[in-house]
Parts: sequence; structure tokens; C-alpha cells
Amino acid sequence: MKYILVTGGVVSGLGKGVTASSIGLLLIACGLRVTSIKIDPYLNTDAGTMSPFEHGEVFVLDDGGEVDLDLGNYERFLDVKLTRDNNITTGKIYQSVLEKERKGDYLGKTVQVVPHITDAIQEWIERVAKIPVDGQEGPADVCVIELGGTIGDIESMPFIEALGQFSYRVGPGNFCLIHVSLVPVLNVVGEQKTKPTQHSVRGLRGMGLTPNILACRSTKALDENVKGKLAQFCHVPEENIVTLYDVPNIWHIPLLLRDQKAHEAILKELNLLGVAREPALKEWTVRTKVYDTLHKPVRIAMVGKYTGLSDAYLSVLKALLHASVACHRKLVVDWVAAGELEDITAIEAPDVYKAAWDLLKGADGVLVPGGFGDRGVQGKILAAKYARENNVPYLGICLGMQIAVIEFARSVLGLHDANSTEFNTETTNPCVIFMPEGSKTHMGGTMRLGSRRTHFNVTDCISAKLYGNVGFVDERHRHRYEVNPNMISQLENAGLSFVGKDETGQRMEIIELPSHPYFVGVQFHPEFKSRPGKPSALFLGLIAAACKNLETFLHDNGHVRKSVTNGMSNGHSMVKTHINGGTVKSSNGPVHGVYSNGNGHSNGHGNGNGHSNGHGNGNGVHLEGSC
Repeated sequence: MKYILVTGGVVSGLGKGVTASSIGLLLIACGLRVTSIKIDPYLNTDAGTMSPFEHGEVFVLDDGGEVDLDLGNYERFLDVKLTRDNNITTGKIYQSVLEKERKGDYLGKTVQVVPHITDAIQEWIERVAKIPVDGQEGPADVCVIELGGTIGDIESMPFIEALGQFSYRVGPGNFCLIHVSLVPVLNVVGEQKTKPTQHSVRGLRGMGLTPNILACRSTKALDENVKGKLAQFCHVPEENIVTLYDVPNIWHIPLLLRDQKAHEAILKELNLLGVAREPALKEWTVRTKVYDTLHKPVRIAMVGKYTGLSDAYLSVLKALLHASVACHRKLVVDWVAAGELEDITAIEAPDVYKAAWDLLKGADGVLVPGGFGDRGVQGKILAAKYARENNVPYLGICLGMQIAVIEFARSVLGLHDANSTEFNTETTNPCVIFMPEGSKTHMGGTMRLGSRRTHFNVTDCISAKLYGNVGFVDERHRHRYEVNPNMISQLENAGLSFVGKDETGQRMEIIELPSHPYFVGVQFHPEFKSRPGKPSALFLGLIAAACKNLETFLHDNGHVRKSVTNGMSNGHSMVKTHINGGTVKSSNGPVHGVYSNGNGHSNGHGNGNGHSNGHGNGNGVHLEGSC
């Protein structure tokens, strides 16, 4: 087994996750099998109980693991299925060591960070690296490990020590350290400054780790004299120094690494030059060029409550992007804070209220994503009502589906107090109820999580056709509440169709309005399995309907093949954020991503959408799905 460690220095948010994902994709394109591990130094056991404002979205795996959003990057770039153990946290490590201590496994010894915690970290890495994640048998060839945080953080110290020991133990030729660092350009003199990277590398070496490759983040390619300076002071060969400079979208990053021969430097360090081939990235390259040249827009209104940080909806944004690129449309996401659609806002801030409704009414489609808590719920209900009554394509995910059911019960059935028991425990018409197997006392990992099967009980429906007329689908879930099975017949008699159910037939999974062009709600999260080369069926349906081309799309079972080189002209995707009546600067610059021009502003062009992801290194040059 070969190991690649990706660390970060100088500042956080440089894009270690995208870099690690791009390295993995590049190695796969070279014919190697790759797996990934993300190390998060926080004490939480997993990301499940962390606020989206605190840490971005919680990514859910097939096995129900609630993990860091960077594992979503890995899955999308590498097209693999990871496990919960591919995300290591300080909490998990200490928990495992303390459990052994309580059982007496340490035979009365004093349990310490060194060697017990550091040994546990190394054992965890070796064990998980051997788990196949690409559907093939046997372990992968290379494991890419990303260490979260920045070199020098107190939280990372045990992991740094463990990885230093690990690199010595596995030996030269089996371990390659790639350090992602910042080379800033001071506007006053316009010179690329190497001192921050020098200090970062010095700190890394002082802790027992020596970088083999430097990946330098900068606004433009490094000057040759700058490379020479870095090589001299950081003890890294010039050919092992690559620049990750600003590009139109982050699908360029694997291509950027390839063009700078990063794969050759990595393969040389790992003694794999004679094993690997030249990277085959034809399909990835074509798709990236398509993304760059799209100009005809499709506008999607995203109605949620975490609109101040787009990382909170990262996978939803990626799924929309995958579908829009496949449909040859430039994605424009108008962020609408749900609370601004409510009547109270009309009284307190009429201008904000009007601006929010203008955005909603100007959209080609409406998406209400998942969420928890009652803030903004009335605004989401109003958005669903607007989409239903005005034949605007609508996709509701998890809470978005439950919102659609509540709105239908209120407006069509006349049950004005219809609600979810999550928001009103005393409602006389509980359309959505707490699941019987859920826990109200423990938060972490107690929801209905992971991959579950949904059976289509109505075959002649939009959803079944989008999935290719299959009998069932397996999608990932994360919820505590479900549609009340006692109200199903009442809702169906009024025209709402529950086309997908679980294996028991009692849990509602997919709703549709047959009389509507595209009104779909799903209890699961289809965004988690979307890939650039394999966009989610339901997101494709939303974009196709928003482009007013769903009938053609369905006629071909959602697989209209169209050469990606036809009809392309200049333009870029963009994401706009609307909060309190205006556009705002997103936290941590996630809308555009660390490798995009205009980094940090939510209304510019050339976005990479924060941690845009994808995989596709096959030989074809056609994309599935066209509008």
C-alpha cells in the first residue's frame, strides 16, 4: 500500500480537499486504484451534530455515516463509495482507546497520547486503507490522506506525531507528503512572497514531517525565480513544486496538476513510474470545457434558511451543477432566505420582502432542500404553494417534501392547522410525524440514516421514468420525521400521488402531482449520489422541466445523447446569494471556491461552487441528458 498525505499551511480554506480529490482522480486516470481518508482534529465523534453554519453540510454515506463534506468531494471526484471509518476524528480515536482501556486491553499500563493514541491513529489508517471502495475486490493501490486544519494547530499535534511515525515505519517509496501552502501577492509591489510558505514548511519539518511536493496556491502561476527560492529554502526540487492558481472552475484542477507533471512527481516518490500509464482524462477535459462555455441560463430559486453559507447546501449545489452542465445550461442559483417570504417580513422590511418574492417569481424552477427546526418553515410553505399553483417546476428534498405535503393539506384539503409535529406538537392534523424508531433524547446517529430502498408502486410517473423505468432505487436518507401514513388515503384522494414507498409500504418516499409539469418531493437526499458524469435523475428532471424540455427528456428515458461539443458559446456558471434584500459576501468564499476567479463573492462569474466535485475519466465524449 502506498500513502499520500496532504497537509495545509499558512491559512485555512486553501482547498486541501479539492487538491486531495484532484490528486486521487489523476492517479485513477493513470490506471491506479485509489481510496481516501479525511482526518478531522475536532473532538466530535462525527459531523452529525454540528451546525451547517459551523462546519458546512453533513455528508451522508451509504452506511449511514455522517461525515465531513470533504468526503463528498472524494466520492464525486473519484466515483467511489466510502465508509464512516474513512473519516477519522479525534473523538473517534479517543473513544476507541478509552473503550480498550476500560476493557483492560492495556494490561494496567498508563495510557498516554504517545504511544497509545498515536498507535491507534496508525492502526486505523492501515485498516481503513485496505477496505475496497471502488466496487472491486482487494485493497487499493494508493490511499490519499487529508489532514484537516493548518500546520501548527494544537488539535492536530497527535496526528502529526502519528503520521511522522507512520512515514518512518512504512519507509521511503511508500509515503509521499504534499504540502498545500499560500504564496500571496501583495498589491503594493505585485510580488509573489515565499516567506509564509518557508515558515510553514519549517514548522512541518520541525514536527518530523518532510514535504516531497509543494502545491502552492496563488492568483497566477509561480514565477521561475519564486520556484527557485522555494526549492532552495524548503529543500524541495523545483520539478516537485506546482502552482494551483485561479481558474474559471475547479474541474480544471486535475488538468492543472497533469499539465505540471504532478503525477510524475508523485509516481516517482512512490516508485510507481513503471506501473502507471499516462493519465487518460479525455471525458473530464471535454466536460470541463463545456462547463466553461455555457451561456444560456437556467435559474433555480433555492429557498432555505442557511443562505449565508452555501457550503451548508454544497451537495445540492453540485447536483444542480452536474445536471445543468449535462443539459448544456449555465446554472444561476438565486438564494432566497425562506423567512423573507413570510408576511411578518412584509410588515417589518417591505423592500426585503419584495426582493425575495421577485427572485422567487423570476426563477425557472424552485428547490426546497432539507433542514431542521421551524425557522423559515412558513416561507418554505409559501414557496411550495407558489410553485404548485403556478406550474413552476418544484423539487422538495427531505423537509422540502414534507413542506409540500403540509402545504397541499392546508390549501387543497382545507386543513388549515395541518403541520408537522416537529413544529407543532399539538396540531390536530399531523401530516408529518416523528418516526417510531427515532430517539428524542440522543441526537448523534439516531436518525434514519444511509442507503435505503424505495420501490415504485406507480410505474407511469415522472420519477420512475427519470430513473430509467426501474422497479426500485437505493438512495441515502437523513431524517427523523416522516409523512403520517394515516393521512395518505385522504391526500391521495385529493390528487397527491405517493409514487414511491419503502419495502413495508408504510413509509412514503416520493410524492408527485400528476397534474403538474414537475412537482416532485423525496424523503431521501438524491444529491449525495450525484456525479458530474452521472447526474442525479431527479435533479436532471428539475433542470429539464425548468428548461421546458422535460417531455423530450422523458421520451428518451432521460438519456438524450447529445455531443457536448455542439452549440457551445462563451459564458460561465454563477451563483447569486440573496439575503436581507441584497447580495452578500459568502463566509469563507465557498460559493466560488478556492480556485475560482472572484473568490469569496457570491454574485460573480466563474464559480467553482466551493468544493465542486466530479469524476469521469472514461473514453467517451458524450454526456447523458440534454435539454
